[in-house]
Amino acid sequence: MILPSILNSIQIYLKLISIQIRAQLQYPVSFVFDVLTQGINAILFFVATVMIFQRFQSIGGWTLGEIAFLWGLIEMSFGTMDMIFSGFDPDSFSTHIQVGSFDQLLLRPINITLQVLGSKFVIRRLGRFIQGVIIFIIGVSLSQVNWTVGKIVYLPVVFISQILFFGGLFILGSTITFWTVQSVETVNILTYGGSEMTAYPMSIYPPWLRNFFTYIVPALFLNYAPALYFLNKPDPLHLPSFAPFLTPFTSIALLMAALLFWRIGIQHYQGTGS
Repeated sequence: MILPSILNSIQIYLKLISIQIRAQLQYPVSFVFDVLTQGINAILFFVATVMIFQRFQSIGGWTLGEIAFLWGLIEMSFGTMDMIFSGFDPDSFSTHIQVGSFDQLLLRPINITLQVLGSKFVIRRLGRFIQGVIIFIIGVSLSQVNWTVGKIVYLPVVFISQILFFGGLFILGSTITFWTVQSVETVNILTYGGSEMTAYPMSIYPPWLRNFFTYIVPALFLNYAPALYFLNKPDPLHLPSFAPFLTPFTSIALLMAALLFWRIGIQHYQGTGS
């Protein structure tokens, strides 16, 4: 019974996504420009970093190639997450709460989490993913990564883990709006701000900020720790030797906690009276 249910859920999700994609591709020229805009806006920030390296040879002991490795990997994963989890983006999800359309979703005989996940699939986020790929390739080339079988296998694990981590933060942010109605800006600091922060080595930040993103929001294990493994870099923070391999466990734990909080939020949801 479990397998047919899972297959049916996947089929429903794919149908919801296909509707979203067809709708967005009705205007192909607009779509292409949206993708290009997404990519150009994001890559301009990296260009600014390159200009900094024209003045300084490294940032916290990290070369341009190593920063590009960090930046490209997090941009690829965050761009993918922002596309897949768009329905849980707190800014857009709060609209469902404000106008009362979330009540309509609850009345449908389809899993509510699946409905929200498939309610929005913004494919223009491909622009951010593509520019991430470009920067990542530049980073790998400049830093001359010594690839091993273990690193090749672990790279997609880290990529998927980063998607799940930020997706979990999106779910947490959306759940909070059951009580606040409006989206909370703090969540954007953790999601969009967190992606910007993890694009740089965590060792350059002050201790209080590192501690927050280690023990409260464990983003340190998301990009920085595995990058030490991929790039064979010494760790100035003296993390445990197994720290680079905590990425999938950290992401799954946060996602499970977010889904549990989401379930609690739905149980206590009473509507806005709209």
